[in-house]
Amino acid sequence: MWLSIYKNSDVSLIRQIYGQIKLLILQGKLVEGSKLPSTRWLSEDLKISRNVILEAYEQLMAEGYIESRHGSGTVVSKGTYFKRETIKKNQVISSKILKEYDNNIIDFRSGIPELGMFPRREWGNLFNKICTNSSYSIFRYCSPEGVMELRQELSEYLFRTRGIQCSPEQIVITSGSTQGLSLIAKILYNPNSEVVTEDPIHYGLLNVILSCGYSINAVPVDDKGLKTDMINPTGKVEFIYVTPSHQFPLGGVMPIQRRIELVKFAEKNNCYIIEDDYDSEFRYEGQPISSLYELEPNRVIYIGSFSKILAPALRLGYMLLPKELLHRYRNLKMYTDVHTESISQLVLAKFISEGKLEKHIWKMRKEYSKKRQELIKNLDVNFPNKYIIKGQAAGLHLVVEFEDITFTEEVLNKITRERVKVYPVESYAIHKGYHQNEIILGYGHLSVEEIEKGIMRIGKVLKKDIYRN
Repeated sequence: MWLSIYKNSDVSLIRQIYGQIKLLILQGKLVEGSKLPSTRWLSEDLKISRNVILEAYEQLMAEGYIESRHGSGTVVSKGTYFKRETIKKNQVISSKILKEYDNNIIDFRSGIPELGMFPRREWGNLFNKICTNSSYSIFRYCSPEGVMELRQELSEYLFRTRGIQCSPEQIVITSGSTQGLSLIAKILYNPNSEVVTEDPIHYGLLNVILSCGYSINAVPVDDKGLKTDMINPTGKVEFIYVTPSHQFPLGGVMPIQRRIELVKFAEKNNCYIIEDDYDSEFRYEGQPISSLYELEPNRVIYIGSFSKILAPALRLGYMLLPKELLHRYRNLKMYTDVHTESISQLVLAKFISEGKLEKHIWKMRKEYSKKRQELIKNLDVNFPNKYIIKGQAAGLHLVVEFEDITFTEEVLNKITRERVKVYPVESYAIHKGYHQNEIILGYGHLSVEEIEKGIMRIGKVLKKDIYRN
């Protein structure tokens, strides 16, 4: 196994090692069952820290590429061979919500960032500079695809942080991820067609799909995301909607084997995969999970948003589209809202180019990790050995399962009377009855004090039933 390490590269050593080993596995140069070098040996051979090798191996293991076998060391997992034709690169990419709640209620709603830490001074300064120092042409209508400055910065940012290679021309700017999903659903629509979705799923996005006239083929998820072996289409599938890097709401990460199965299904059925990568930046254990898009850019439509990274009020999102869909997107976007607000696009482009976005994400990751630990600590205090957490250490919420509690409307009303609002997973389920003992606890927007009080109040309601059983 030959690895080339470039210590002066903008790509971290962890991602260099991880990326090269992953490619060797996908191309079949490292076949299933092949034994990988020990972390100690590889560290000495490459003359880099062993911790770097350990993190790269942990990332590969988290995504299903490799596994640890007792007595055999670390080996390549089954079902990971996925060799593709080399894609010619037309361009070398340089590696260069408002908090709405009654003040007396602690609301564990998911998906709301800590708006008190929004970098409004830096954002305001950039906005002012762009408005006062730029030519008057910036106030004209812009392209439906978005301003090129932002699309260029995003192509470099995605390569730098997610390993995604795409040209700026493939990136289109939307007014949030919801609009992106709505537009692509309309572009792909055919009468009597269906969409394969995860179950449970965010009901807001489900309603977007339903509003376009599709029938829904709901496939259950487990701790590894969508159960690809249970996809059983009843008609023509137009697209599959998935959240593979952090399934919403249960938090599972889809391993490489299921990702390959999903791509093969899309190829066989001549349909697309929509990958919603809504909170991939906030992962607290290991490196960010790789995108599904990089496996097959011609079949996967990648959707991202800045609502949770920065603020929902900005209404800035983006999609990576296959080239054959760009013209249809342009026409539909033009007659939907002409273009997404362009001054903020220029501000965001500058915010990224000056390194402020990655600095902000790093700061917020530390803040959310602290709040997550505080939430777990308070669950331990109030419900010792009576709950389990589902999903990976990522995102702005936890799913908590209580074995002896069913979150009926009566129980939820009791919790609300204690001035706390929680969200049952069952309300996001298409097929009911499988998630009645699970709730979603969003913590990103709450203070440490609110988290402590909120869990204590929930405990006041639930403890009697838990310890009676």
